[in-house]
Amino acid sequence: MAKLRSIIKIEGTLDDLTFYKGKQGYLVKTKRGVIKNRIQSDPAFARTRENGAEFGNAASAGKLLRRAILDLLVDAKDGLVTSRLTQVMAKVKNADTTSLRGARNVALGLQTVQGQTDLKGFDFNANALLGVVLRSDFTLNTTTGEVSITNFIPSQNLDLPEGATHVSFISGVLNIDFETRIKELQLSPVTNMPIDGLATSVTLTPSAVPSGSGNQCFFLKVAFYQEVNAVQYPLNNGAFNALQLIDIV
Repeated sequence: MAKLRSIIKIEGTLDDLTFYKGKQGYLVKTKRGVIKNRIQSDPAFARTRENGAEFGNAASAGKLLRRAILDLLVDAKDGLVTSRLTQVMAKVKNADTTSLRGARNVALGLQTVQGQTDLKGFDFNANALLGVVLRSDFTLNTTTGEVSITNFIPSQNLDLPEGATHVSFISGVLNIDFETRIKELQLSPVTNMPIDGLATSVTLTPSAVPSGSGNQCFFLKVAFYQEVNAVQYPLNNGAFNALQLIDIV
């Protein structure tokens, strides 16, 4: 590390030199790091290669899941959902107890109870957790994908954001195979209602239950709207919407 003595103060990288501002003023240092070819071939970096391969699998699995439910996710996510989901998928990958280190993967992890437990209950919007937004119990029929909420009173059973006049519910069933990357999502019709004090029952039944190899994932989404002149507008672009993976088998 050396001090930069010049009337021109710069920050950034130029060739093998990095210029930056520190507590001691403007400094310069040479680039450091391990040569890529060495990481790829040197036995000393075997653990690094294994960790990299498994991290890549977790990140790829998270991306596959997010894209598979894009119709639900588009207005019910936070800015860190990608990294948060990758972290969870890494835990799921660790549940694979049959593959060698470096080859553990999400597909095999989700064949275990532990792997499914790690992913179940994931909230795609950390700013609107389903367990906080929805103050009511619900039931799920994993055979039909039907989600039911009985004796639901919108004004009492929701953590209401300011300005919300209406709420919508939708459920979904996703069949996804993280090995073959084949996926199919089926959604229920949207149930929309005013936020009032009337008790009602909400029943969400997907149009079909997709079949195939892999896992069945079940989702529940709560979305808020504000009505102006008989037109409902998404409240704050969906910032208060909740979406959770409520079960996986």
